[in-house]
Amino acid sequence: MAERKIPLRKCIGCGEMKDKRTLVRIVRNKEGEISVDLIGKKPGRGAYICKNIECLDQAQKAKRLERAFSTKIEPEIYDTMRRELGE
Repeated sequence: MAERKIPLRKCIGCGEMKDKRTLVRIVRNKEGEISVDLIGKKPGRGAYICKNIECLDQAQKAKRLERAFSTKIEPEIYDTMRRELGE
């Protein structure tokens, strides 16, 4: 029996390929709202990030989320993500 492949995703903060289950998904839906998707099932375009604030800071500084979602992201959204990741 073949081993199941572990789905890997790239963290937009540190750029490392990691197991999808260890990362947090950030989603932009059709209305353009950006939110943290802790269950990984929300519809929309997703980007993955490690569960630490340093990766979020790196992603914000380099505007990687804005590039991934092709939209401007307000600082309040980053603050909300920080609170959700910090728990």
